[in-house]
Amino acid sequence: MDTTNWQKFKLKDIFDIYTSSDKNSLESEDGSVPYISSTQFNNGVSSFVKAETIQNKNTITVARNGSVGSAFYHSYNYCASPDDVRIFKPKFEMNKYIAIFLCTLIENEKYRFTYGRKFGTKRMQETEIKLPVNPDNQPDWQRIEDYVKNILVLKLPQKAKSVWNDNFDKNPILSTKLPLNTENWKWFRYDEIFEIKKGKRLTKADMIDGGINYIGATDSNNGITAKISNDEHIHNSNTITVSYNGSIAEAFYQDKPFWATDDVNVLYPKFELNPYIAIFLCTLIYKEKYRFNYGRKWDKEMMNKSQIKLPITKKNRPDWQYMEDYIKSLPYAKNI
Repeated sequence: MDTTNWQKFKLKDIFDIYTSSDKNSLESEDGSVPYISSTQFNNGVSSFVKAETIQNKNTITVARNGSVGSAFYHSYNYCASPDDVRIFKPKFEMNKYIAIFLCTLIENEKYRFTYGRKFGTKRMQETEIKLPVNPDNQPDWQRIEDYVKNILVLKLPQKAKSVWNDNFDKNPILSTKLPLNTENWKWFRYDEIFEIKKGKRLTKADMIDGGINYIGATDSNNGITAKISNDEHIHNSNTITVSYNGSIAEAFYQDKPFWATDDVNVLYPKFELNPYIAIFLCTLIYKEKYRFNYGRKWDKEMMNKSQIKLPITKKNRPDWQYMEDYIKSLPYAKNI
């Protein structure tokens, strides 16, 4: 997509941007309405509540606090945090394809804002994004829609197509929901359960286009930042990658061979890993994020000595079967 002739538009020109009138989630009872907060995960949904007011579907929410700039499209009714989120109601006919395109552009602006410089309503309204235009110099929504459809539908494998078309299987694999009581869990050093290897830097200038996943220190797209054909330093599939620089502690399960940058640790299991156990572990690994920052990186040496708390068997060893079964007992497990 050639951006040469794109034009800038202020967000207020294409959206009505406003604050939710809903209560804070801490003041709400549990219910069935999605509550959107400043999280960067789960499409912004942090809980389900009984809502007094429900925002119209087919809108975008953008975090002004917390995960500043995180933008999500909602095809369903929801309520939102009045403190942490702003709602973008389109002044044009929007669909999920156009929304994904716009969310990507909005998130590209997040580097401009921090906890000390929030992405407030006025700043959102005045922020400019560049869009392709039609002969009337107005946003070319049809071109945007067709472009995203080409990427997300035509070029994806059948399983991904079904997910994008909202054909999720919401049922768990195991019908019995397992309890999650951490009182009797035990600490294990990372080097007890993993062999940790450091990634290898590959500059953009040396990258050759191809089909091999290149894992960078990012917090999105399962860590994939490029597709390459360079194969001198390929890591095995069925491993976990963890950023120790950049987006520190972002952990992803890799089901295909890959090249990891030198800002990433690759965790080779000393046990029989599968996607369900990996998701359980990645969640725990990510929870350690608060311990590290730019000046205190989670490098290979520190990670080897770090500890992770896990459920255990009667023999005081990690209970891998429980971890697998717990994830299988959750909704949407069949989509993993």
